[in-house]
Amino acid sequence: MAVTDEQIAFVRDLFCDIPALTTRKMFGGLGIYSEGTIFALIGPGDAIMVKAKGPLAEDLAAEGSEQFRTYEGKTVNMPYWTLPDAALDDPQEACAWARRSLTETK
Repeated sequence: MAVTDEQIAFVRDLFCDIPALTTRKMFGGLGIYSEGTIFALIGPGDAIMVKAKGPLAEDLAAEGSEQFRTYEGKTVNMPYWTLPDAALDDPQEACAWARRSLTETK
């Protein structure tokens, strides 16, 4: 399913405090960037996912987030986790997760 203009507008509003926010449609989803660095995407099932590893991934898991997995003959864990439900309604919280992603996944 292709990403809609409404979804792109939602992402821009949600991550409104992230500097130099840009988006790019790709593979039926959407890459979300800050100053040219990807930190999130709209992935399978229209989920907004942030890039995470280590302590950030652990904190997201503790919030009930799920890791993006692909199944092409075998399970492959991708470094993206769903944004916690509470952050989907709170740009301040969403931006806090995004900032952590940008600093902790370099």
